[in-house]
Amino acid sequence: MKSFALIGFLITMFCFPTEHALAHFGMVIPDQHIIKQEKKDTTITLSFSHPFENIGMDLAQPKKFTVTVNGKTTDLLSTMKPASFMEHKGWESTFNFTRPGIYQFVMEPTPYWEPAEDLSIIHYTKTMIPAFGDDEGWDEPIGLPTEIVPLLRPFGNYVGNSFCGQVLMQGKPIAGAEIEVEFYNKGNKLKPKSDYHITQVIKADDNGIFNFTCPLAGWWGFAALNEADYTIKDPDGNDKGVELGAVLWIYLDALPEAQK
Repeated sequence: MKSFALIGFLITMFCFPTEHALAHFGMVIPDQHIIKQEKKDTTITLSFSHPFENIGMDLAQPKKFTVTVNGKTTDLLSTMKPASFMEHKGWESTFNFTRPGIYQFVMEPTPYWEPAEDLSIIHYTKTMIPAFGDDEGWDEPIGLPTEIVPLLRPFGNYVGNSFCGQVLMQGKPIAGAEIEVEFYNKGNKLKPKSDYHITQVIKADDNGIFNFTCPLAGWWGFAALNEADYTIKDPDGNDKGVELGAVLWIYLDALPEAQK
């Protein structure tokens, strides 16, 4: 009997991969992370995915897509077009930069029902793009229900820099917040040492502050996850809990080559 039980366990493990390795991330990824005079626009891809494993999920049309710069927020929903990302439904928007500033792009998705976790997921996903040399305002919250405010300037960084941020909910620090971190493994070139290496996990301090040293050049996503104080009905009409994610994406450049 023990041998049959073992065989059944192994079949379950190999046929149905464990969920703990599959961290969900809202993604707002531009094709330019710094805007200079040479190219004044960028195409931004919006998705809901597992970035390290390159496993996509269908993203319904977001509830909101905005850009905030110099204290002014602009609705960008009308600029979005359907797109494919990781072989699943995503969205794209092209934005033209006309003046200096720190542009904070934010996606608020339609709630995503996750039956494996028996809850709905809402990730307020943010990416900052600096334009034309401006360097003011990157450390200012923009009033999202939950967000990560950078304490390290989130652009113009090299691989190996330590990112520092503060988790806020309703404008207040979240003591002991848990933050999941993943590298966007574009092209699936990297193979993890184990399932534990796919998603890094950090605990914030009593002021909601955390640090993480990024060992690879490219896009890094930080997702601070907390439970909402309200419920949303599941597809069967039952009230279920809601996971609120404060997601921030930053880009780190490779070190420049030394001049000979």
